[in-house]
Amino acid sequence: MSKALIECVPNFSEGVNMDIIRQITAEIEQVEGVTLLDVDPGKATNRTVVTFVGEPDPVVEAAFRAIQKLLN
Repeated sequence: MSKALIECVPNFSEGVNMDIIRQITAEIEQVEGVTLLDVDPGKATNRTVVTFVGEPDPVVEAAFRAIQKLLN
């Protein structure tokens, strides 16, 4: 039986400060079963688009951790 994979493509209101962007993506990478595929910082729009995949529960956890990091 194959496992379900989902892709999550959130964007964060930070496109300039690479230290903050790295902190956000580090939270995603710490979740077992999640693979970070792409990080696209947009200085002109001050938005960073992040793409990651995995099974549903770990992807939800990674998204939650990334949001928490940005809010703290």
